[in-house]
Amino acid sequence: MEHNVLTYMIFIPLAGAVVVLLLPSQSYHLIRWVSAAVTVPPLLMASWLYANFDTTTVGFQFVQKAAWIPAYNIQYFVGVDGVSISMVLLTALLSFLCIFASFGIDKAVKGYFALFLLLDAGMMGVFCALDFFLFYIFWEVMLLPMYFLIGIWGGPRREYAAIKFFLYTLFGSVLMLLAILALYFNTNPHTFDMTVMMAQAKNYSTQSLPFWPFNELRWGFQHVVWMAMFIGFAIKIPAFPFHTWLPDAHVEAPTAISVILAGVLLKMGTYGILRINYPMLPVATADMAYWLLGALGAWNIIYGALCAMAQTDLKKLVAYSSVSHMGYVMLGMASFTTQGINGAVLQMFNHGTITAMLFLLVGVIYDRAHHRNIEGFGGLAAVMPVYTGITALAFFASMGLPGLSGFISEVLVLLGVWQKYPGLAILGATGVILTAGYLLWTVQRVYLGPTNEKYKTIPEIDGREIFTLVPLGAIVILVGVYPSVVLDLLRTSLDNLNQIIIPHLPS
Repeated sequence: MEHNVLTYMIFIPLAGAVVVLLLPSQSYHLIRWVSAAVTVPPLLMASWLYANFDTTTVGFQFVQKAAWIPAYNIQYFVGVDGVSISMVLLTALLSFLCIFASFGIDKAVKGYFALFLLLDAGMMGVFCALDFFLFYIFWEVMLLPMYFLIGIWGGPRREYAAIKFFLYTLFGSVLMLLAILALYFNTNPHTFDMTVMMAQAKNYSTQSLPFWPFNELRWGFQHVVWMAMFIGFAIKIPAFPFHTWLPDAHVEAPTAISVILAGVLLKMGTYGILRINYPMLPVATADMAYWLLGALGAWNIIYGALCAMAQTDLKKLVAYSSVSHMGYVMLGMASFTTQGINGAVLQMFNHGTITAMLFLLVGVIYDRAHHRNIEGFGGLAAVMPVYTGITALAFFASMGLPGLSGFISEVLVLLGVWQKYPGLAILGATGVILTAGYLLWTVQRVYLGPTNEKYKTIPEIDGREIFTLVPLGAIVILVGVYPSVVLDLLRTSLDNLNQIIIPHLPS
């Protein structure tokens, strides 16, 4: 099992999608439970990975490699290290919970669950792939199911949101493909093997390109490829100004798809930068990280928080909060300190669990009230005390309350950034205040005060909904009290990644 576990985790959901398509279209109950059963083995395997992962090893573990297209030196090559294993765990957990959150889907049920399982396979493949060709295939595999899941099962403006998501992501994918080919043809011998490209990073030219019109910037091959990759990944993060697809996609997407979008897909942007830009293009990373990760990350924090504060739609507020919180990831990555980069990847994991709770909680209230207008509620705490208590936990974690997971990752980021860029650290800390402002204001308007007459008999959160939220809430508390359960996975690989970049930083 050890050598095949990642392959099983990738392809069991794909096989499950085929099985779902073979089931009778009207057997809704069977389709839902078969889909749920398919997500259990990857979750169990992810738990086994966690238990057996060697936290002292820098290299990739659980590797499986096989020739695929020998003529072009393309391989089936998968493995995980400290950068990717937390994302594999997060993907397995959220996929399992979101299947249950999707049980309320009653339109084209077979198509929805088959596409969801295909999406699950694509996400898992991205975090495990170590061959660039394979990585790109899994990256594109995610695009189509997400497009249809938003475009068919979304809200009133679903077609617009789905097309916007598709076009933004496709544009980024084209730039990524050009960058991948450039790396392929500049690797000797030509290969898509990411580990070989990492080993040959010093051979990628940093000399100014003859056709580049702004040679005073000293942009070489590394810088141009770095920028192409960065734009492709920045769209996914989403970093300003490539973020405008996100609120539309979140607002129109079904609840479970919003969870996957914010909990997993956004992380692929920052994961791609850590997996590709950092080890393969270290000189360009050192030259460009301050402005395109640090300063842009600080801007994302402030801008996203201010946009969230201006929203009247509860789901849109959570969407813009994701823009803000992903800014901490970018900021920590740009610090090249142990605290900063560990805090950044921990924030990726923590944001995935916290924002998943928030979107699931928005879905609970939307299913009952059929709207998300913040001003249209009021006094829900008196009618739905259990729901309000779980929401308070998620809100406090999002605003970084000590003792909950959001606090640990944000503090580590700010500690790391302060050592290199005190001004950016101050801006990042300002975002904490803004986050508390818009979240507490939302609590006041939605849950406190006199009860809205329309919702005096609104049903309390039910067992299925609690089932999807309790594991996430437990993780939020556990990581907040004992962050080493995640940090121990990351530390060795991220310290090694830092050591690749530090020699190239300006003195």
